[in-house]
Amino acid sequence: MSAVATEDVRRVSTLELFFDLVFVFTITQLTTVLADAPTWRGLLQAVLMLGVIWWMYGGYAWLTNAVAPDRLSRQLVLLGGMGGYLVLALSIPRAFDDAGAAFGGAYVAIVAIHATLFSRAGSVSVTQALRGLAAANFLTALLVLAGGIAGGTAQYVLWALAFVGEWVTPRLTEQEGFQVATTHFVERHGLVIIVALGESIVAVGIGAAGLHIDLELVGVALLGLMLTACLWWTYFGGDEQEAERALAGAPPARRPRMAVDAFGYAFLPLLFGIIASAAALKKATGHPFDEVEFARAFQLAGGVALFMAGDALFRAALRLGAAPWRLAAAVAALATIPLGTRLSATAQLAALVAILVIALSLERTRSA
Repeated sequence: MSAVATEDVRRVSTLELFFDLVFVFTITQLTTVLADAPTWRGLLQAVLMLGVIWWMYGGYAWLTNAVAPDRLSRQLVLLGGMGGYLVLALSIPRAFDDAGAAFGGAYVAIVAIHATLFSRAGSVSVTQALRGLAAANFLTALLVLAGGIAGGTAQYVLWALAFVGEWVTPRLTEQEGFQVATTHFVERHGLVIIVALGESIVAVGIGAAGLHIDLELVGVALLGLMLTACLWWTYFGGDEQEAERALAGAPPARRPRMAVDAFGYAFLPLLFGIIASAAALKKATGHPFDEVEFARAFQLAGGVALFMAGDALFRAALRLGAAPWRLAAAVAALATIPLGTRLSATAQLAALVAILVIALSLERTRSA
């Protein structure tokens, strides 16, 4: 068996699963930001933080795809990165207040650990490809640190520059030197979606904390679970298997570009959609039959719409075929906002579940 074939069937390690526990906390903290500040400012803060966080978290997925954490020295370094992410997650709620420097310092450490371990990749092509990327990562990390220290308007400007700088980098550098072990890579990112979806369940639980368990609470909790299940169905109802086949069937030199487009760019709306809908669920659970303010209804509908649009982008990046029903569901989801503002969160939730079930069922029927 060739080296490439052996690499392609490598599975995600338990240490990587352990590492993802920190990402659960990160998603929880970002959800808290949106739940506590349903404003344009809160939205901007969450977007900027997710942008830089996902760039480097995705970088760690690429890292373990190239450098298996199968030695004690590598495992210890990876645990150091986990510590950096924990500190970063702790600082998220006050990152634009008095914890910006802590966020920036943790981010610099995360970038340094990532570059250190990636440099131990056995492939010369990977090491060469890393040089330009590592320099860009350090530059944007310094922007994040400088912004965290400066605070105020300067923080927004510097973090926006870091966000844009990071996500423009793949278009300015060569990725052909990186190698993508398809089975491990797709599974690793699938687990990220799973842990993010888990936040929606946690949000329902937090929203129900201390409340009397009656039929109203049970009903809205089950609707929240059904909505999360529909998002799970969207991604795991075939996309993951098709993605693995698409990457495996692509020429090795083209895989990195496809991987960046699908699991980098498209994952941003996927993840932010989950965060936004979870923030709305957290607040809606306690008052299921009350009218909700526009910001909450927009979070719920917009989160679902963003997830469906992101999934369509994901499919397009991997050339998995058009997704007209998913795009139609994204548009229809936004039309449920008046149900929340004029009726109740429960009515809006029920409509969103119905839209997703109908769209995904029709898609499956047409493709059968």
